[in-house]
Amino acid sequence: MRVKTVKILFIYSTEYSTRLSVSGLFFSSYRNRLGHLWVIYKTYILLNVQSKIYYFLKIDILHQWYWSYEYSDYESASGDAIEFDSYMVPESDLEVGQLRLLDVDNRLNVPVDTHARLVVQSTDVLHDFALPSAGIKIDAAPGRLNQTSLLLEREGTFYGQCSEICGVYHGFMPIAVDSLSLEEYLTWLSSMTIFFSKKNKVRKSS
Repeated sequence: MRVKTVKILFIYSTEYSTRLSVSGLFFSSYRNRLGHLWVIYKTYILLNVQSKIYYFLKIDILHQWYWSYEYSDYESASGDAIEFDSYMVPESDLEVGQLRLLDVDNRLNVPVDTHARLVVQSTDVLHDFALPSAGIKIDAAPGRLNQTSLLLEREGTFYGQCSEICGVYHGFMPIAVDSLSLEEYLTWLSSMTIFFSKKNKVRKSS
């Protein structure tokens, strides 16, 4: 009630000059305190957000007419990087719920709410890594590295395609990205690490 009274006097009264000067000082110091608290709050939010951002390097290598994905920040027990190819699922092999010309045998997996750095290159002709729902469209040129960042803020599957005419099978280079929770992503990553370790052991024994 006192604050309301002072505010009313500050706006409407011209008779109590002493009270006006006191109220002006009160509001000035009050405003400064609020300003300081607001700056501290914004700094805390920025530091908190920054601490949750984790960049990891991932390379997309494009071929005629399929994708190769390499998680170069991770490696198997044998020291090899995690990498695999991704081909379109033929119409004859589609399962219930899969999308024609869009689903692939090996999807790209990324953790939700995590910045991923994509480094894109091509081994043969011009391609284009396009994921419209994520706002990404980046060219892949032979002998050149292009990079962009990927941030998916919800879990789910995101589809895209090659967006550069790259030959007769240009229309058969779909992209499927799964945005996983951190727990699901770590489980998938662990399974891939074990898979590549076993694969390398078989290769060496043969």
